[in-house]
Amino acid sequence: MLSLACIVLGVGFFVVTQAITAGFQQLFITTLLGTDGAIRIQDKMQDTLRSMYATGNDPTSSFQIQEKEGMKYIEGIPQPKQLMEELSHFGPNIAGMAEVLHEDVIATSSFKSDSAQVFGIQIDDLNDDFLKVSSLKSEIMQGSLDDFRERPDGVIIGSVLAARLQLAPGDTLLITPTFIGADPRRYRVSAIYETGVEEIDRVRLYLHLNEARSLLHKTTEVSYIQIKLFDRDRAPADAAQMQAALKYSAAPWQEREAVWLGVFRALQVLSAVIVSIFTVIAGLAMFNTLLMIVMEKTKEIAILRSMGYTPADISSIFIWQAAIVLTIGCLIGWAMGAGITFGLGEVPLQIRGIFKTDTFPIHPLVSHYVEATIISIVVVMIASVVPARRAARLEPGDVIRGTAQ
Repeated sequence: MLSLACIVLGVGFFVVTQAITAGFQQLFITTLLGTDGAIRIQDKMQDTLRSMYATGNDPTSSFQIQEKEGMKYIEGIPQPKQLMEELSHFGPNIAGMAEVLHEDVIATSSFKSDSAQVFGIQIDDLNDDFLKVSSLKSEIMQGSLDDFRERPDGVIIGSVLAARLQLAPGDTLLITPTFIGADPRRYRVSAIYETGVEEIDRVRLYLHLNEARSLLHKTTEVSYIQIKLFDRDRAPADAAQMQAALKYSAAPWQEREAVWLGVFRALQVLSAVIVSIFTVIAGLAMFNTLLMIVMEKTKEIAILRSMGYTPADISSIFIWQAAIVLTIGCLIGWAMGAGITFGLGEVPLQIRGIFKTDTFPIHPLVSHYVEATIISIVVVMIASVVPARRAARLEPGDVIRGTAQ
């Protein structure tokens, strides 16, 4: 019963903790993909390799050396339409592309001034590219996108920045670029969005791309192209292919958020190790129980051997005892884990900071059940091998003489 209880707890809590950790990770990934896309294309890459001749001007004897900086990056994309046309030939995994112009500004309301960042995007009657590569539409909490479409002077502002400036839909604010001699312009708040990521909601202002270009004195260039993929896991391979072919920096989401992804992986491993203690206890209990049975049932084992049972037959008896307990424990543990996971998914939990959620995020996977079962099988079977081997070594003659070990 002790072994069974520990197996149930080990399997059940393993499933629950992994589903919770995976839920937080999935929510974080969904949030960052909805704001910054799967791949960002930005900054022209210029090779800094220069050729030097070893002897005179003979090209056949030349060699190359690389300067310390390795690669020079030219900020911005001067011809985004042409680049997007080239990107459209990179296979069916591209779900959408949008050009974005990004620059630091100062936002001023009648209450106060605060630093912000302008993001020029295309959302109008002819082109909704940015909505295809982001989750901005679902993040609007006040106002409407229709008002933004209809107003050239419309602005979409983050919830944290709106609260700091005490702005609501319909209010006006001044936006001033940070370069010398820039003139402020007045805009009207069309909508307020909330991603749940404080670093984004506190600084980002969305303007129409043409208006942002006019404000920032840009003609045709953009800061980056945001790409959405059907298969987000292929982002590193696709980004590498784009970078090599187009000579533009291509940053996949796994690279941009490597620190946070590492944190989530560490939490998954840590929770798995901690919860697996229940399984280790189950193995110890199984070892002690089977060992005591072997010591107490030496006469019965000797009778079985004298009836013709082989050492393998005797060993299998104890292996099967462990296997039956293991099977029952895993089945009950699966049911317990699924029940608790489902229940947690209904628990209210409001989180803001690195993502937005109002319920407990869970993401159960079949692999969690498989991993929990494999760990239990390994631990319990290892624990049952020693008692089973000891039982198999008992000889009827040794039991009669009292010399059995």
